[in-house]
This record gives sequence, C-alpha cells and structure tokens, in this order.
Amino acid sequence: MADFGSLSTPALETARDKATAAMDGAPAAAGRIVVAMSGGVDSTVTAGLLAAAGYDVVGVTLQLYDHGAAVSRKGACCAGQDIHDAKAAAEQLGIPHYVLNYERRFQTSVMDRFADSYARGETPIPCVLCNQTVKFTDLLETARDLGASALATGHYAQRVRGAGGVEMRRGEDLSRDQSYFLFATTPEQLEFLRFPLGGLRKSEVRAAAEALGLAVADKPDSQDICFVPTGGYADVIEKLRPGAGRPGDILHVDGRKLGRHAGVIHYTIGQRRGLGLATGEPLFVTAIDAARDAVIVGPREALAVKRFALRDVNWLWEPPVLGDARPANVKVRSTRPPAPATIREGNDGAWTVELETAEEGVAPGQACVFYDGATDDRRVLGGGWIVSAERAGAGAGERIAEAVSP
Repeated sequence: MADFGSLSTPALETARDKATAAMDGAPAAAGRIVVAMSGGVDSTVTAGLLAAAGYDVVGVTLQLYDHGAAVSRKGACCAGQDIHDAKAAAEQLGIPHYVLNYERRFQTSVMDRFADSYARGETPIPCVLCNQTVKFTDLLETARDLGASALATGHYAQRVRGAGGVEMRRGEDLSRDQSYFLFATTPEQLEFLRFPLGGLRKSEVRAAAEALGLAVADKPDSQDICFVPTGGYADVIEKLRPGAGRPGDILHVDGRKLGRHAGVIHYTIGQRRGLGLATGEPLFVTAIDAARDAVIVGPREALAVKRFALRDVNWLWEPPVLGDARPANVKVRSTRPPAPATIREGNDGAWTVELETAEEGVAPGQACVFYDGATDDRRVLGGGWIVSAERAGAGAGERIAEAVSP
C-alpha cells in the first residue's frame, strides 16, 4: 500500500473527504470496495482517493475489445494501452488489480446492438448499454463475488440517501455530469453503487491525480464510443453487419426526390454536412426510413419535435400513476439542458413525452432522461429510449421516424 500520508496536500485531502462522503453506508471499516478502473484519470483517482481514505480497494479492469488501431489510440478505453495504464496505477497505489476479459459479452450486449440500431436508422448510445449490461450487471455481480460491499466508478453523478430512499442526482460539476448515461440503472443496482467523484469538479480530480503522482494526471478523457477507433461509425457497422450500407433515395419532406445516398448508416437526425445536395437552401436530415432505405431531408423548422414515444422506461423515483400526467424536466440529448415536459403512460403501456417547447433533432435510439424540476433539475427520476417522434405542427399521427424495438 502506498504511503498516502507522505503525499498529502490540501487538494488531495479535500478530494478525499468529498469522495468519502459519497460512500454513504460503506465506511472504510465496512470492508472491500471494488473500483472499476478503465485506465483513465477519473477511475484511477477514484481508486486512489478511496485507498487514501483507508478502504480495502480492489481494482478491476474490463477488456472489452482489442481491435487494431484502438489498442494504442489516445482517448480510447478498456483496451490495450488503457489496460496497461490501469495496471500501472494499481501497482503504484499498492492495490490488487484484475483484468477480466468481457469481449464476448461486450460484443453481444453493446456492439451488436449498436450496429443493429444504426442499421434501423436510429442514433444509438452504446455507453448507456454498456453501463446497463456489462458494467452494472456483470461487473456488479463480479464485485459481489469478490466480497465487496460496494462497486465504485468514476462517473460524475451523485448518489444520496434521501427520506424516501437512495436517489441519483446530477454531478456537482454540471459541465461533466454523466447522469444522462446512467438512467437505466435500477434502484437495486443503485443501492450497491457508489460515485465518489460526484461532488468534485474535474479540476479537483486532476489536482488529486497530480498530488498522488499518477502518470494519468494529464491523460486526455476517453471518447464516448470506445470501439470506434477513427470515429467512422459506418466502417464499424459495415464490418459488424456486411451489406448494411444499402444505397437509396434522398427525399424532401414534401416528397420530391433530390438524390441518392450510399446507405442510411451514414446519416443521423439533424445532420447538415455531407448530404451532397445542391439545392440552394440549407437542408437537414429530418428522418431516416430504413425500411425504404430512404433519407428524408427538409428545412431546419422540420426538425422541431414536441411529442414523442418511449420504450423500456426505467423509473428510479416515484413513477406516475397510470394515466396521470407527470411534469418533469427532460433531456433528449446528453449535451442539452433539461427542458420542461409532461410524461404519461397510456392504457396500452406506451409512454409519451410532450415538451412545453419544441426541440430539434429528437432521434429514435437516443435516450430521454427525466429530472425532477423541484430539486433544481438534479434528481434523476428515470428515463427511456426514444421510439418515434411527431413533427411539431404536423397532422395528427404524422411521424418523422419510427424505430423498431430490438
């Protein structure tokens, strides 16, 4: 175990105290804590702060893929160099460290579903699937098998115990908040999880890493989609699903045929660049009809959506009574602020969300996450996957897209 007393600085002590406060119900005397270590600065500092606080820390790194350029690419995670960095950090911190090969599970639960979703014309979020399946299901059980009293991660989200039970809240540093990617966490999983960095700002995490003398102190943050080495989604999808890039028509929302495309996997809702059209007016992708291999484009106002449907809704806090309208603030993209909306479950079990003000680029495959406006948008109520959306001002039932549940 490292001599953390010799490394102590005001910055490290402050970060350690905040991390310890986030370990509600799991004091240092409670036993072992498993930390998910991806090789990045956040998860490494999580392990370091808990070790400095006296916890019996065990680091676990998941090898999720190991494909060519991804092995040494900066900004990747869970492969090659990052596994080496996690090992080196654990050795420096003096904690046990294990590497678990989860490639097959990751392929089935995340990569295959990502490829199928894109081929259906959706805009998927593999990070949510990874948290929902591999990390918070498989890894959580592994942590239990190792005798841990909790699984800690480097996510910027907060877990607090309120009067009604354990709650998830947005991270203190709203510019880094990752609660959007954690909406599918179940209440049972949340009981076992801890987010020691939830009350810290990124600058405090970097300062703690420097105080600990960690080699990853200035390491760049990981990319959202770790298994796409060059950012070329279409290349990965073609490799996983040969033939998914079928050519088809580019259609205007008014029905006109404007050109041809090389496959719907090259397009996302809201895209403007790379359409290859010379129409004299700015056009955006407003819908993707994978069943017809058609890409629908139109003026910016055609992107506005006020009402959309969800599937696989998960509630972390106070689900509404059947048929009742539940006011909440919702995020339809991770980078957008929460916006006022109403959520309702129909008699058929379908969920619908109606925004007070229309938003652009609401895309099937993306997540809609619910926040409680009564707590300054910080408490996470739950969320679901966007299935279809209706263009604002369109006729009843006129949808800009429809996704097929896997």
